[in-house]
Amino acid sequence: MSQNPQDTGTQAPGFKPKKSVALSGTAAGNTALCTVGRTGNDLHYRGYDILDVADACEFEEIAYLLVHGK
Repeated sequence: MSQNPQDTGTQAPGFKPKKSVALSGTAAGNTALCTVGRTGNDLHYRGYDILDVADACEFEEIAYLLVHGK
C-alpha cells in the first residue's frame, strides 16, 4: 500500500495546501442571470449581490428577479 497522502485521502502532518491565485480578479462565469467572481469570491444575480438579496428578499421575490429580471 502506498504511503502517498494523495493516494490514501489523508494529508501528512504539517501539510499546507497552496492557495491558487491564477484567476484572481477574473470573472469565473458570466451568464444572462449571474456573474461569478466579479470582485473576488462573489455571486451576483441580475446585478445584485446574492448576499444582499438573500438578506433582504423572500424566496418569491428572488424567483421573480431571476425569471423577469427586475
